[in-house]
Amino acid sequence: MSVELEKSHFLKPIKMENIIAFFHQIHDVQGIIEWGGLLAICSIVFVETGLFVGFFLPGDSLLVTAGIFAAAGYLNLVPLLAFVSLCAIVGDQTGYWIGYQAGEFLFSRKDSRFFKKEYLEKTKAFYDQYGPKTIVLARFVPLIRTFAPAVAGAARMRYQKFVFYNIFGGLLWVVSMVFLGFFVGSIIPDIERYLYLVVGGVIVVSFLPIFVEVRKHRLKSAQSMKGV
Repeated sequence: MSVELEKSHFLKPIKMENIIAFFHQIHDVQGIIEWGGLLAICSIVFVETGLFVGFFLPGDSLLVTAGIFAAAGYLNLVPLLAFVSLCAIVGDQTGYWIGYQAGEFLFSRKDSRFFKKEYLEKTKAFYDQYGPKTIVLARFVPLIRTFAPAVAGAARMRYQKFVFYNIFGGLLWVVSMVFLGFFVGSIIPDIERYLYLVVGGVIVVSFLPIFVEVRKHRLKSAQSMKGV
């Protein structure tokens, strides 16, 4: 095969159905756990909390599903809690240092397929409202969870304080989500049959804070317009 043909093969436009299939696979938390086990869970948690490209990853639903798998005996609960908590903490540490070193660049960077400055600005507004507690609260809010450490770094949050909130928030998030799944899996027989309902419920609940904030923002905008 010639170089030209090889190049044309790799430069083919990405089809929408391929993108949809990719996101479907990413959010198939049961398939992820069955395929990659603890290593896959740890990798996804680290990327979602430490790297900007992970904002679309299914952190909450993945942890709840992992808890269900632990209740069914497919995963060992103690290593699950220990290693995933460690990855969540290291992920936030990575995000903090990225924000600390490249904060100004991030806020001036143009949007791309895997980076939206809008998410960064929303996280900054969240940080301005809640201060250091953002590092804990953001663990339970998709999108904000990914960008909060970088915003804290860019804002030059005192490192010792960040480490404290990071460790506390990381442990609280992982332990609460995993034990939620473990509890549900322990009391409901054959929970595997209803796994998609459980995951769907977790996704809806996890996005509720975002919907509430958007609603508040629209109401404030409407009131300001009436005042004008």
